[in-house]
Amino acid sequence: MLRFVLLLCVVALVNGQSTPVKQCIANSGPLPINAYIEGCTQTPCNLPQLQDAVINITFKAPENINRMRTLATAYFSGILAIPYNLHENAETCNFLTNTNCPVKKDDTIQYALKIYIQPIFPVGIETTLEVEINDFDRNSSVVCVRVPVRIVGPVNSGDGDNNVNIA
Repeated sequence: MLRFVLLLCVVALVNGQSTPVKQCIANSGPLPINAYIEGCTQTPCNLPQLQDAVINITFKAPENINRMRTLATAYFSGILAIPYNLHENAETCNFLTNTNCPVKKDDTIQYALKIYIQPIFPVGIETTLEVEINDFDRNSSVVCVRVPVRIVGPVNSGDGDNNVNIA
């Protein structure tokens, strides 16, 4: 019985982690119930080159949604916006962890986005990342988060905490 209680506490602790995110400026989507960039509980989040940054987002569907896509944009100096091509990871419905599309209004949805940090981003650069989940059919924002990030050099797995887990 004690082991069961301890297991529940660990699960609650892991699921309760969050990264401080802000309302998007360029996109009108609301904040999610929770957002967690793995390994990051304070900003700016360190994102190692050549690895996936994993962003877990929990949100409530504002309406019935058939298809969703994810858009990512990096903002430099607050004004220069550079869209980041997520390739197949932009297909939000393929990465829902607790349900499938279509989703119903008021469903609580868990989503895991992987963003590969390419070597074209110089080590040490700081930027603000906006991630928007968009209702594909209505072209309307479902949820949007804004978070400061810093690009760091590649990390070998097992090297300890670098403020982000390797996915």
